[in-house]
Amino acid sequence: MKGANFIHMNRIDEHFAELKRKGRKALIAFLTVGDPSIEVSAEAIKTMQAEGVDLIELGVPFSDPAADGVTIQKADERALANGTDINMVFELVSELRSDIKIPMTFLLYYNVMFQYGLEAFFKKCAEVGIDGLIIPDLPYEESGEIAEYVDKYGVYQIFLVSPTSDERIEKIASRAKGFLYCVSSLGVTGEKSEFRTNFEKFFGDIKKYSQVPACVGFGISNGEQVRELSAYCDGAIVGSAIVKAIADGDTLEERMSNLKAKIRDLKTGIE
Repeated sequence: MKGANFIHMNRIDEHFAELKRKGRKALIAFLTVGDPSIEVSAEAIKTMQAEGVDLIELGVPFSDPAADGVTIQKADERALANGTDINMVFELVSELRSDIKIPMTFLLYYNVMFQYGLEAFFKKCAEVGIDGLIIPDLPYEESGEIAEYVDKYGVYQIFLVSPTSDERIEKIASRAKGFLYCVSSLGVTGEKSEFRTNFEKFFGDIKKYSQVPACVGFGISNGEQVRELSAYCDGAIVGSAIVKAIADGDTLEERMSNLKAKIRDLKTGIE
């Protein structure tokens, strides 16, 4: 079967178009697959959709997640200790996709894709219904490594852009697909109490060149921060606070209760 058979309007484009019609910002939520178990991850994904999350980022566990802070590093360690690998992640997505209508992306490191085989990886993403890939260690300048497969299978590479991207912003933003992952501040992921970036300038520069929505992530953990930052862009991405909410419970019921409470708090920033 040729990859072209998989091409359809990407769910990311469809969903952001719908949000634009409604005049609403996006809430994007991240979880580490397999932390604390595949079963909990499955329930969390269903809960996220039910609670109104707009897009789900599925973190593929990796032994050296260089862009992530302590919370997600520990989640990766727990997931790997449970034996979670890319095949289990693909299987989970395949099982859930008929019920999950919103876009899903992977956040993963390039070595996972490389070891799987690049074309085989993209083909599998298209088959199970993954809409995009966020690859922190594959910068825009090296995106040619996978460009032919992005085009062939319609699975977007979601580019990251940071306040220090400077003259790179035009190149990255003008060629972005799906949405831009805009890094709020320097450093790794993790909850932050304040942000020092000049967001008006940062997003002003991005919007000069970008034809896709710009969403901000790294450090956002509550509804007040979502409201503050999404005022400059098209949505907010929340990772560590979600991972922590799931990890803090002892039972499935407690974990999902924590997750629902956190999502409802975050949604106050976009409603």
